[in-house]
Amino acid sequence: MTAVQPITRRPAARRSPLLTLGMLAFLIYFLLPLFWLVVASTKTTGDLFSSFGLWFADDFALAGNVRRVFTAQDGVYGQWLLNTAIYSLASAGGAALLCALGGYGFAKFPFRGNRLMFGLVLGAIMVPSTALAIPTYLIFAQVGLVNTPWAIILPSLVNPFGLYLMRVYAEDAVPDSLLEAARIDGAGELRVFRQVVMRLLAPGFVTVLLFTLVATWNNYFLPLIMLNNPSLYPVTVGLANWAGQATVAGGGSGDVIPLVVTGSLVSIVPLVLAFLLLQRYWQSGLTTGGVKQ
Repeated sequence: MTAVQPITRRPAARRSPLLTLGMLAFLIYFLLPLFWLVVASTKTTGDLFSSFGLWFADDFALAGNVRRVFTAQDGVYGQWLLNTAIYSLASAGGAALLCALGGYGFAKFPFRGNRLMFGLVLGAIMVPSTALAIPTYLIFAQVGLVNTPWAIILPSLVNPFGLYLMRVYAEDAVPDSLLEAARIDGAGELRVFRQVVMRLLAPGFVTVLLFTLVATWNNYFLPLIMLNNPSLYPVTVGLANWAGQATVAGGGSGDVIPLVVTGSLVSIVPLVLAFLLLQRYWQSGLTTGGVKQ
C-alpha cells in the first residue's frame, strides 16, 4: 500500500506595490500624449486655445476637423498619406524579405568570412541613420534618384538590426534536420526557403516588417533632404510644413494648428491597425512546422 503524498499548495504570487506604481507611471507617461492628441483633435480653433488641454470641450468638432484636413490645399493631405503608405509598405516588405534571406544564410550556410561579415552587420547597427543621410543624398544625386520615391524606399531596405534579429531567430527556429529532409526529397534551395523556411520564420518576419513599417512611416529627416516636390512628401514632412506655416502666419496660426493636430491623429491610425492585424502572427506560428520528436 503506497503512502498518500500530501498536497502542497504553491505560494501565492506576491505583488509589489512599488512595481505596480512604477508600471502605472510608465503607462501614463506613454498614453498621456496620445490622449491629449485625441482630445485636441475634437476641438475647434477657439476651444483649442481656451479650454483645458486634457479634456473635451462642449463643441465636439472631430468630424469637421477631419473634413478640413482632407480638403485643405486641394486635398494634399490624402496624397501625403498615400505616399507614406507606398513608401512604408514597399520598404517594410522588401527589408523584411532581405533580412529573412540574409539571416537564414548567415545562420544555416557556413562560409569563409561568415563571422567577419556578421560583425560588420553588428557594427552597422551602431551607426545612426541620420549620420548616413547626407552621404546617401550625395550618392543618389549622382545617379539622379533625388526627388523620386526610390530615394526613400531604397535606403529603407537596408536594416542591419532586422538582419541581426532574423539571423538569431533562424538559428533556433529552423531545424537542420528539416532542411536535410527537404533536400533529400529533391527540393531546391529556393523552394526550401519559400515553402519551409518562410513558414518557420513568420513571427520574426512580421517583427522586422512592423519595425521597418513604423520606422519608415515616422521617418522625417531622410524625406526632408531627399524630396522638394510637395506632391511626393510623406505625412511627416507635410505636417511639418503646415506647422511651419502656422509659425510664419503668426496671428493667423489658429487656422492651421488644428489641421496639424488632427492630421497627426489620422496618421497614427494605420499604424495602430497594422499592429492589431499582425499581432496574431507573434502569438501563433511560433511552433509552425515544428519537428515531431
